[in-house]
Amino acid sequence: MEAPRPAALVVSGRITRDAAPLYADLEALLAGSPDATTARCDLSGFVHSDLTTVEAIACVSLAARRTGACQLRLRGAPPELRALLGLVGLGDSQT
Repeated sequence: MEAPRPAALVVSGRITRDAAPLYADLEALLAGSPDATTARCDLSGFVHSDLTTVEAIACVSLAARRTGACQLRLRGAPPELRALLGLVGLGDSQT
């Protein structure tokens, strides 16, 4: 039996305090991949790192665990975002 493929969410531009669109995108992604154990979030097109971004990523990570019992993995996060995530204890979510 083949292992489930990770679901992939691409984030570009700037993340604002209203992370509702990210939640909706993640929920739709997980609904289309019910066996996924990992949701990958590609941040290579992301442009601004701040604590609002960190808060949104933390909330989306929690939503991934709640809705799909899966883990959120970040790819392509810029160095300043990786540093902020490390400071708040979310550094292990990066791949």
